[in-house]
Amino acid sequence: MPAVTPAELSTLLGRTIPQEQGNLVIQIVTSMASAYTRGVGFVAGVPNSDIRAVILTASARLISNSSTLLWDNAVGPESVSYRSAFTGWSLVERLTLDRYRVQAR
Repeated sequence: MPAVTPAELSTLLGRTIPQEQGNLVIQIVTSMASAYTRGVGFVAGVPNSDIRAVILTASARLISNSSTLLWDNAVGPESVSYRSAFTGWSLVERLTLDRYRVQAR
């Protein structure tokens, strides 16, 4: 199965993603997934279907709010904190990646 594409990311999000931005986000998340699994689950840099799904969902979160900032909004006694859409792997993504992660024993 080929690597994740910006077109797939656009389809998942239901909006058009600029090709250049989509490629960059996918490249970043793919690199992080490869580093996390130490390359296990990749053949010639292309992820298997499990890791590919993780890359697609994590890329969607990252591109949804690529600022990676934490900011606060306060009005009177009420305050709200906002976080970036991507702060690391989700639980399901980690469970999937952990199946391929090489760990010391």
